[in-house]
Amino acid sequence: MLYYPRSLAKLIEELERLPSIGPKSAQRLALHLLRCPPEQVRTLASVLLEVLQQVKRCSICFNYTEEDPCALCQDPRRDASLMCVVADPRDMIAIENTGEYRGRYHVLGGLISPMDGVMPEDLRVKELLARLQDQPVQEIILALNPIAEGDVTAIYIARLVRPLGIRTTRLALGLPVGGDLDYVDQVTIARALEGRREI
Repeated sequence: MLYYPRSLAKLIEELERLPSIGPKSAQRLALHLLRCPPEQVRTLASVLLEVLQQVKRCSICFNYTEEDPCALCQDPRRDASLMCVVADPRDMIAIENTGEYRGRYHVLGGLISPMDGVMPEDLRVKELLARLQDQPVQEIILALNPIAEGDVTAIYIARLVRPLGIRTTRLALGLPVGGDLDYVDQVTIARALEGRREI
């Protein structure tokens, strides 16, 4: 990036560190910011700093929040007997956006991945177990991505929860709505067969 001024090259380098932003996207974003009115860029910078100062983790579910506990943990209408365990706040938001779930949440902060150096003690598993002993939870739903790391994490948590006598379930896996069977991989079809239900 010798052809860019030093400060612009540094901005591009920092933008590349963001998830899903490669070199070309980082260049486009940096050049776009240079074309924006200065007040718009100052507003963006101000909002970024405000987020860093205001947003923290909920002390109960570990979702992002500006108030502690978060609005979902404070909501008395939520079903305290049902807890959905997710890896990341984005997963929680995806479930919340369905409008179908009315229980509580617990954000683990990732998935077990020894290859990436993420072990169970790096996640909020201890906090989950403490919540399950302190609250009237009757079922936990393991809403973890159906990848190797998600499977390992789900099995690990299920083994820890089993002695507590709490029903442990996992999101159903199967065919996407509107999908054609001849375009779906064998594992997805096998899981759809396992998870079939009466109609």
